[in-house]
Amino acid sequence: MPSQTQAEKHTITVGESESGEDYTLPVEDVLTGRTFVTGKSGSGKSNTGSVVAEELLERGHPLLIVDIDGEYYGLKEEYELLQVGATEQCDLQVGPEHAGKLAELALEKGVPIILDVSGYLDEDVADELVKEVARELFVREQDLRQPFVMLVEEIHEYIPQQGSPGEVGQMLIKIGKRGRKHGLGILGMSQRPADVKKDFITQCDLLVWHRLTWNNDTDVVTRVIDREHADAIEDLNDGQAFVQADWSDTEVETVQFRRKHTFDAGATPGLDDVERPELKGIGEELVGELEEISDEHERRQDRITELEERLEEKDERIAELEEDLEAAEDLQRIGEAIIGAAKEDGSGSGAGEALDQELLEEKNAEIHELREQVETLQTERDDLAAEVDELTDEVDRLSGYRDRVEQAEEIEERLREVEAWFASAPPALRDTAEAAEAMFEDAGDRDDELREQLDRKDERIQELEAKLADAGQPAVPTNYEDFLEDDVVQEQINDAKANSSASEKYIRATIAAILDAGGPVTYDDVQDMPDASNKTHVGRAVNALAERRVVSVDEDDGPKRVDLNPGGIEAIKQEAQRRDRRKEIMSDL
Repeated sequence: MPSQTQAEKHTITVGESESGEDYTLPVEDVLTGRTFVTGKSGSGKSNTGSVVAEELLERGHPLLIVDIDGEYYGLKEEYELLQVGATEQCDLQVGPEHAGKLAELALEKGVPIILDVSGYLDEDVADELVKEVARELFVREQDLRQPFVMLVEEIHEYIPQQGSPGEVGQMLIKIGKRGRKHGLGILGMSQRPADVKKDFITQCDLLVWHRLTWNNDTDVVTRVIDREHADAIEDLNDGQAFVQADWSDTEVETVQFRRKHTFDAGATPGLDDVERPELKGIGEELVGELEEISDEHERRQDRITELEERLEEKDERIAELEEDLEAAEDLQRIGEAIIGAAKEDGSGSGAGEALDQELLEEKNAEIHELREQVETLQTERDDLAAEVDELTDEVDRLSGYRDRVEQAEEIEERLREVEAWFASAPPALRDTAEAAEAMFEDAGDRDDELREQLDRKDERIQELEAKLADAGQPAVPTNYEDFLEDDVVQEQINDAKANSSASEKYIRATIAAILDAGGPVTYDDVQDMPDASNKTHVGRAVNALAERRVVSVDEDDGPKRVDLNPGGIEAIKQEAQRRDRRKEIMSDL
């Protein structure tokens, strides 16, 4: 039987049960398990989150808090936490590039962290930061196995009941499903349980239900507990909650959670002035490590800009060379065909052969000059690539790097195509355009024959393309979510978000409405989704998705109906296949 001191070490006291006894929670289960705390505004939900955080910090257990509304900095009145985000009150302003260092500080150095995302004007940046921090925690915990919990406020914004979760939600769901065996727990909080994905709620080891009044929310209580508690939950006092814990012998306990000791930064402002307490700071050394990342990030961003400009210059020069080579290739083909035809019908002459020799020498000189230019460009490109390689490991974490790598790969591919042309080209080009036209007049029937051959080959290409187009009809997916996981679909959705006037929020709402209905929806159906009430924005989102063939729009009768478009995505894939096939066909010919 453990001593009282040992028992206190392994539990935290968060309130009182109905019998007046201390209500405790096992530390290990809180740190490594799955917890859900819910309750309407003013019911004590956020207070409970702060109480759990206070108790863990009091016992020396670090945690990471994803603070949506900037309400948790009051913990710094008594405890040393590192507050990072985008607001001035944060110890340091951070971005996704800091995710690795933040996870290292939290897990390896035991630094409790408040990740305050309330100040980011760009939601995408905030989401990317949360996703990368969660991913870093998950990956590092596979080796460290250090009991650690991630507290996430307003978790319904990341793992909603309606529609599919975004990348942040997918990462949080992965932590919920697989984090425990690595020692990583998650504590999700929300005012609206009806808006939270039910799979998350039902998988939780600890459920805390504060006061709820909306029918949709009390219906969740009915499904998870029973009708009796759903009726009673509307009358709970502030801080009072129904608690379900897998480790408890009592199915449902009524608990009065204590008030938090630290400054209530989330309290509703009143008429009286509220004096903000003096907050504890974090070690300057730790902040300095993060500042070094910021400085290095800025330096590398400048370097990337410089490299991008140089890559663009190389790109333009390669394009010019490609045009010159394409023109030379056309002349070479025409010249060979005409000279060959002239020799076959005996129309060549000594003077013509002398002219040919002179033209050959000129073309040899042109090719030599072009080859030298390409070699010079290749050398410059290799030097530039070496500089890029030196930055690769660091830049890999910077936003947008993949796009820059793709640009460099495209340049490299063009160089390979130029080199392949040189490898397969004959030793010299035969003629200039003016001489070729003169020889055409003497070639006569051979010219017609060549043209007929080209026409036959053209017809063959069209025949093969037709076969490719008719190779099969796209199958309608039986599961819309499986369809949305396709890489091509994701590429088109991301392109719609990045390169259209449509709001990302309305793009998500359009897809979520279709998933919710399991089929076609009207604009009104999309407007019924949370925060998607503007019909003009709905139209822009639908148009952006339709242009990229992710959805189709039916306007034949009645209101417009929008549905996912597997045929359009299949067409995009087939077009890519046909482009590749055309290259193969032309190479064979």
